[in-house]
Amino acid sequence: MSKRPGFPVQLDRVTAAAPKRPAPRSLGEPAAIPQPIAAPRSAPVRAPTTGLGLDSQAVRTRMVDKLRAQGVCDEAVLQAMNQVPRHQFVESALVNQAYEDTSLPIGWGQTISKPNVVARMIELLRAGRTDKLGRVLEIGTGCGYQAAVLSLVAQEVYSIERLRGLHEKAREHLRAFRLPNVHLIFGDGMVGFPKGAPYAGIISAAGGEQVPQPWLDQLAVGGRLVAPTVTAQGQQALVVIERTSTGFLREVLEAVHFVPLKSGVA
Repeated sequence: MSKRPGFPVQLDRVTAAAPKRPAPRSLGEPAAIPQPIAAPRSAPVRAPTTGLGLDSQAVRTRMVDKLRAQGVCDEAVLQAMNQVPRHQFVESALVNQAYEDTSLPIGWGQTISKPNVVARMIELLRAGRTDKLGRVLEIGTGCGYQAAVLSLVAQEVYSIERLRGLHEKAREHLRAFRLPNVHLIFGDGMVGFPKGAPYAGIISAAGGEQVPQPWLDQLAVGGRLVAPTVTAQGQQALVVIERTSTGFLREVLEAVHFVPLKSGVA
């Protein structure tokens, strides 16, 4: 088995570090990722996330206070959002807006989701559990921010991105953190990543006409899938799908607006 990818600097953890094989036995052993992500020795170490300006913990605390006021109540999610420096994942010209509840362009026609949307979707994925999620598949790595947040509430994160430029940008962003439980994959998110299946959770940052069948196939029994999907009324809405021993339970929630889900790589 090839060596797992890792990054050279570590975020503070919400809970104790996960073991090397953190996924529950019912979810199977994790697959190794081709082309491990190895950070060069010269990779820069980011400044500590304390101090003045955007590096101040108080800035993120205010953002989290707003999220709590908006109805996010999963403390593990709120703590993770409080720890990940969102401004380090956006363009330098937009850093002053990093902690506002707004989506921001990240290039290639894509956006980083609003903090409220990130927190809401991860909270739905966790479904009120008090322990960490097992293995999670993220469709659409983007700039890497949501993968960093997921790394603090899940034992293992497999994140796939179809745009090579964004995949490389996420690698660059995440190289500044030590997140040994995050695996970045360049590939077609429509087909998921069967080598890592089954997953305790699948979360998508793009919306299609329907949830692709490979995602359902790769979801573990008891697992949850959260994705924007076009409804019968022709509008996007958040959809939560839970796999049971006898089939799938589907719940349609609030309207959302995500970039369209596309197949292939570019």
